[in-house]
Amino acid sequence: MSPSGLSPARLDRMRDVLGAAVERGDVPGVVALVHRRGETHVTTAGAAQAGGGAPMRRDTVFRIASMGKPITAVAAMILVEECRLRLDDPVDDLLPELSGRRVLRRVDGPLDDTVPAARPITVRDLLTFRAGFGVVMAPPGAYPIQRAMDEAGLTAGADGPGCGPDEWIKRLGALPLAHQPGAGWMYHTAADVLGVLVARASGRPFDAFLRERVLEPLGMRDTGFHLPTGELGRLAGSYAPDPATGAPLPRPHPRDGAWDRPPAFPSGGGGPSLLSTADDYLAFCRMLLHKGRHDGGRLLSRPAVELMTRDHLTPEQKAGNEVFFGSGGWGFCLAVDGDRDDLATRPGRFGWSGGLGTSACTDPAEEMIGVVMTQVAFTSPSAPKVIRDFWTSAYAAIDD
Repeated sequence: MSPSGLSPARLDRMRDVLGAAVERGDVPGVVALVHRRGETHVTTAGAAQAGGGAPMRRDTVFRIASMGKPITAVAAMILVEECRLRLDDPVDDLLPELSGRRVLRRVDGPLDDTVPAARPITVRDLLTFRAGFGVVMAPPGAYPIQRAMDEAGLTAGADGPGCGPDEWIKRLGALPLAHQPGAGWMYHTAADVLGVLVARASGRPFDAFLRERVLEPLGMRDTGFHLPTGELGRLAGSYAPDPATGAPLPRPHPRDGAWDRPPAFPSGGGGPSLLSTADDYLAFCRMLLHKGRHDGGRLLSRPAVELMTRDHLTPEQKAGNEVFFGSGGWGFCLAVDGDRDDLATRPGRFGWSGGLGTSACTDPAEEMIGVVMTQVAFTSPSAPKVIRDFWTSAYAAIDD
């Protein structure tokens, strides 16, 4: 047996399972890796674009969408450790657009039926997605607050707004909160606000701070909001399943033709998406697995990583959002597993997925990291079969 404690035969089975997903046409291609106890096993299958062409490679670049959220949390925690942000301080000084909040009496009510916020929004509220704004769990456009967010260009999505951070936060500040700060969990928007907060607290554009303080120290050279012109050929396509057949269809993207330049809004939440590779994201996960250490030193303290990767939500705050984290909960911009209710879940395992077809988790108890990247977007908070089959196969390969 190898030092990783992973069965070569069962890793071959994972390769067959992922190859079958390509052959069925579920995804044009896939890059998957399992890292355990210092050994990394990589599988590639299919092509970077639908219809064939260049084969998928280990260094193919993907749109990782919401997998950027934990990276944003690390950026914020760097500033917390430097005492430039404090977890329980209001954000009003740095984000005056969010001061003096009004809160809807009912999430489905009219926008002018509000009460004052009981308290300000804090840094902790943003990190735990309890700030009072985000994805409303109702059919699109069903409630006035959803329609208002659509009209303002604030609706969550991997393509992002067309305006810059200052205009974006101004638009958000003009709308009421859906619930009182701290009362409940709402997906996505808090991470975008966190990116704006990091920029203002650091005095640097968010993408510059991310590059200088997180990506470069970890050696994540292929991760960022754009690619050098000469590297654009490494970018995989982006697709969504045909509603009738499930076959991947090209997903129109407003940044097509512009991936060689920064976006107007470098997003902390994944819209517009960060670009990355499987190995780059592995470097980020390894830092978390090693409690803040990396090959070049230390990015965060052990207590900071432990705080990030534990469940911060009460049952009341989770209510109605179980589809996002099952029996587990939410740390700082990432999910944390609770009970062992599946082959690939166990208490303390943490990570998150990107809605354009990627997923990564770190399991401290097993000393294991998994990263899987495809080009086909999710159609719900639940991962598609190819992602679920990767996780099943990765855990089934444990042989110790």
